[in-house]
Amino acid sequence: MAEVGRVAVRDPGALLPGGFWAAVAVWLERPQVANKRLYGARLEARRSAALPRSEARGRWPSAVPGPEERGAGPGPSQGPHEGSPSPGPRAVPAQGMAGRGPGEAEGRRQQGEEPRDPGQPSRAGVGEAGFPASELDSLWGDFSRSLVTSNGEMLAFLARSESAPQEDAPRDLDVVLRTIIPKTTPQGQLTAPRREMVVRDVLGGTLTFLPLEEDAEGNLKVKISNVYQIQLSRGRHEWFISVLIFCPERWHSDGIVYPKPIWLGKELLARLAKWSVENKKSEFTSTLSLVSVVKYSKLYQELKEKYKEMVKVWPEVTDPEKFVYEDVAIATYLLILWEEERAEWGVTKKQSFVDLGCGNGLLVHILRRAGHPGRGIDVRRRRIWAMFGPETQLEEGAVTPEDKSLFPDVDWLIGNHSDELTPWIPVIAARSSYHCRFFVLPCCFFDFVGKYPRRQSQKTQYREYLDFIKEVGLTCGFHVEEDCLRIPSTKRVCLVGMSRTYPPDAEISLDEKRTRYIHSRRRPGGPLPKEPSHPPPKGQDWTGPRHGPRAQEAGPEPGPAARGAGAQAEGLWLSGFQPRETVERVRNCSALPRDFIDRVVLQVARLLLGRKQPSTGGDSQDTSVKPWNPGGSLSLAEVASEMDKETLQRLKRECGGLQTLLRNRHQVFSVLNGRVCLRDWREEQLQRKTRPELRRGPGTEAFKTRPCWFFMHHPDGCALPAASCPFAHGPGELQPAQSTRRAQQLLQPVATTPVEA
Repeated sequence: MAEVGRVAVRDPGALLPGGFWAAVAVWLERPQVANKRLYGARLEARRSAALPRSEARGRWPSAVPGPEERGAGPGPSQGPHEGSPSPGPRAVPAQGMAGRGPGEAEGRRQQGEEPRDPGQPSRAGVGEAGFPASELDSLWGDFSRSLVTSNGEMLAFLARSESAPQEDAPRDLDVVLRTIIPKTTPQGQLTAPRREMVVRDVLGGTLTFLPLEEDAEGNLKVKISNVYQIQLSRGRHEWFISVLIFCPERWHSDGIVYPKPIWLGKELLARLAKWSVENKKSEFTSTLSLVSVVKYSKLYQELKEKYKEMVKVWPEVTDPEKFVYEDVAIATYLLILWEEERAEWGVTKKQSFVDLGCGNGLLVHILRRAGHPGRGIDVRRRRIWAMFGPETQLEEGAVTPEDKSLFPDVDWLIGNHSDELTPWIPVIAARSSYHCRFFVLPCCFFDFVGKYPRRQSQKTQYREYLDFIKEVGLTCGFHVEEDCLRIPSTKRVCLVGMSRTYPPDAEISLDEKRTRYIHSRRRPGGPLPKEPSHPPPKGQDWTGPRHGPRAQEAGPEPGPAARGAGAQAEGLWLSGFQPRETVERVRNCSALPRDFIDRVVLQVARLLLGRKQPSTGGDSQDTSVKPWNPGGSLSLAEVASEMDKETLQRLKRECGGLQTLLRNRHQVFSVLNGRVCLRDWREEQLQRKTRPELRRGPGTEAFKTRPCWFFMHHPDGCALPAASCPFAHGPGELQPAQSTRRAQQLLQPVATTPVEA
């Protein structure tokens, strides 16, 4: 046994030892937070046990009677005694994703949600190669017997004998089986998931990790070489957290699931010490709590590999890496969610969808190629749409909350950063048909009409807005579930409405409730909302049940006569709603006339050159170096004071004004801390050599595709020779811009089988 790390923890807020158990719970349930080479972990089963006695006499350790239901482990606010395990007769499945604690059901009830039918299977566990809870009983029984008969050193390691109570006192343990899910290696290889038994001893203050491996007969056994323990102890004035390895000389590190001991003793230990004394709770749920992380990680790697070329040919002005990989991650999530939904209800036909406010359309493209019928609608057409091919159905048009914008034949409505449509999507889904579900990823804060007015200062604006959208879904009659996606965005919480809280024959009363709720959101003095006159539902193209396991017995959905009684004429459900403009107003100075921009650039350059500094070009004794005047530096206020009133007024109508225009002319100017100067490309090249990780200037694909401004306008010409300058010195050097023909070839659909979830 060896201690590979030890850190002192001061606890001014008196958060320990409860804070320690909250910290190690993160490492147990969400190891990817610390180890970025992991996708996550899944808790398979758990049980209560007793620490084996060192003598051979006495009964063998086994669980003792207790409650049948157990939570997922100690919550962030639980102390050692609050989180101590309640004994149970046997191991129980830890269904769902890690991180679903015992308080989740109560939290859902407080939010107005009804608990899910206990007869329904957990979606997160559907289709998993699950580990039977009874096998954990057998595995722990064999291991605990071996502790007494042949492995006394391991028993002492588990018992932490220096802090152990009297021999006859009970030592209850909490034994958890978890599966660790690694990411792919840098070489693109997918490492198989690994299983561990984790033993939590609250009285002893230890959490011991026992990796499992298969023997020659295929039976699981503890891999002694990689056993380690996280330990909490108390000194006179402070606490200590330690990491110990049972057999350090035999430790095997694969760099992914089993890191090096130095990483455990430094990186992990530092994080645990920090988390232990942090007095804050997350506002959000665990990442990927509604889907299988194993399936997600596998499918995400497949789709990422399939669509990675799109980063190179992205024709939009947005960041390609962010948008491509974000849409790949969202598509992966939906495909797994929908696959588990089909498995839960025993159907094979793939769900249909409509993406409202589809933007670049990549999400629609991926879902369509995976075999799901659907389309995307957006108020503005994007350039990339032409690259997807005719099988990706994308429509240009505005979606407004009215009777004409219902989708009775569609299974799912998607709102991915859908802006002003976000609060309306649960309403549209509820009124489209009883079987229609929704998925929204809120971003910008919109109410039913206009911007969302903040009302609670105790919450962040983001948390308050998510609660508002959840409230809309609950009012519309949905069980609304929340999840965190794994995407490169700060706004990554999604809300999913998969089932209804009411039977089909209660549709009329629920719709009246929706109308009253929308009315209550109307601002003082605004127009009254209109009740919808629903069109008759068309034939449904999904054969799954509409509500619970016996929904088929509920009879047909209410017809238009029943739902439309007393309804007003067709029109907006709430007057005042304004969709985005068809033509987006560009106010970043890029739409200004070219001659106006050129005139401002020349004027500012002359002002800077007027602040002439000593000519530079290297050593003053070196006459072979061409002298070049870099000009001086001026504040933006000084530059503005030299411009005429008409020019300033025109710039003020643009976002960012003068500063934005100068920043857009990156080749000519450098704007930093409110001051502007001419860009010296000699310094840029020097920094590129000394710091190659910094990307400065155009890439190789844009080399010599634009004329050099300094060559054309600076009194001394360009500071760089023609061979070194990334811009063209004269028409003879000018190269054509890279064609989009290669992009079109890469994105054209090919005759391949759809990606299966």
